[in-house]
Amino acid sequence: MKKRVFSLLLAVLTLLALSGCGAKPTAQTPAPAPEAPKVEKLRIALVLPATVDDLAWGQSMVEGLKAVQKTMGEDKVEVAISEKLGGAVDAGSAIRQYATQGYDIIFAHGSQYQSVLTEIIKDFPKTTFAYGTGFTTHPNVFAYDPQAQEGGYLLGMLAALMSKSGIVGIIGPMESGDAVKYNYGIQQGVIAGKAEVKSRIAYTGSFNDIVGAGNMAKTQMSAGADILTGSSQQAVGALRAVAETKNAYWLSTDMDQSGIAPDHVLAAQVYNWEKIVKKIIELRKAGTLGGQHLTLSLADGTIELKYNAKLADKIPAEAKAKIEQAKKDIISGKLKVELPKK
Repeated sequence: MKKRVFSLLLAVLTLLALSGCGAKPTAQTPAPAPEAPKVEKLRIALVLPATVDDLAWGQSMVEGLKAVQKTMGEDKVEVAISEKLGGAVDAGSAIRQYATQGYDIIFAHGSQYQSVLTEIIKDFPKTTFAYGTGFTTHPNVFAYDPQAQEGGYLLGMLAALMSKSGIVGIIGPMESGDAVKYNYGIQQGVIAGKAEVKSRIAYTGSFNDIVGAGNMAKTQMSAGADILTGSSQQAVGALRAVAETKNAYWLSTDMDQSGIAPDHVLAAQVYNWEKIVKKIIELRKAGTLGGQHLTLSLADGTIELKYNAKLADKIPAEAKAKIEQAKKDIISGKLKVELPKK
């Protein structure tokens, strides 16, 4: 009897074991999908001596940075801007703060910032700094340098060929940076355009003296100038004075200012900062944090000559042809616009 019970129990256990071997595995919770890698955002800061809407040097760089941000995507590029920092102490504090906060590239947009950067850069060797107009570099500092004399030369030719009084007025800020280059270009272009036309130059002693520039423009026009030009953020004051005067015209630099006075701005030398910003970003990504002197020129398209379409019929075709030939000669290297000897 015991044997029969034992045999029956053994058979039941064997059957259970066999059925267990064929059992389907229980369903398991699927593993979560791997998270997409986070894209590290490039952080760029800009320090300006004037305002973001100065219609000149500062705004031209702001627009260049914004164009790069739009192209690359706001999710990939962050842009922070500090304005009205013409003083060395305030500018230095802002630059240092951006570096401390981990910004990758800091643009100090003014030649007056060169000495400020020299004191800061050693504390942030992995940060890229850039400034201009300048040429002195460091391992983590780029200097950018508009060859303002090139577009200035072309505008000087236009001024000489368009002037009825035979006098071209130049309102300069300070004798430094691209302002000097631009003014020398204008003066040489005037001579090349028409030797008998005279150019008269005066400096306000400031980049920001809008009122002074306006008064200086009025003085120039009272003395007979009918074509005027000038650089830096103060130039807006001179342009407004020109816009209030009949039969007077303005030539702008840094950016196209025809939107302010469409009936008085004949043409402009325009800086394409977008290309310079992209170049610095590319170099940093490749491991070059600085150490290069970057130029803006007609040859590489970082400087452009732009005519005001509204006043295009005011400029004779013969004048445009002469200017276009000079532009080609500058690009090819046949024509070298001389600068003052240091």
